[in-house]
Amino acid sequence: MEVTQVNPATGPDELPVTLTPRAIEAVKRELVNATEGKSLRISVNGGGCSGFQYDLDFSDVVNAGDIVREVEGLRVIVDERSSLYLQGTTIDYVDQFGGGGFKFMNPNAQKTCGCGTSFQV
Repeated sequence: MEVTQVNPATGPDELPVTLTPRAIEAVKRELVNATEGKSLRISVNGGGCSGFQYDLDFSDVVNAGDIVREVEGLRVIVDERSSLYLQGTTIDYVDQFGGGGFKFMNPNAQKTCGCGTSFQV
């Protein structure tokens, strides 16, 4: 799997995630149809069957403490709290029988649910 590094530096103002080319293409396809927001917001929220869940959304709202970077023409926003849980995560887009979806490969996750959208640290 070829990986495009969103930002290879590990400083406090750098994105904690890596997006694969397939993930970038999938987001750009969805962005064309988005009625709100021109940036991808990646966050972690409480919930799901394992305690935390990933959230991808389109937004142009940048809050204090947000990390904002651009990769291959795609603006990506991660809030400061979520960046703690996402450090080192690779996001891919997988085409599967019956539909595709984003896959999060998070080295910080101690346990994940069967659907792959929630995790425990």
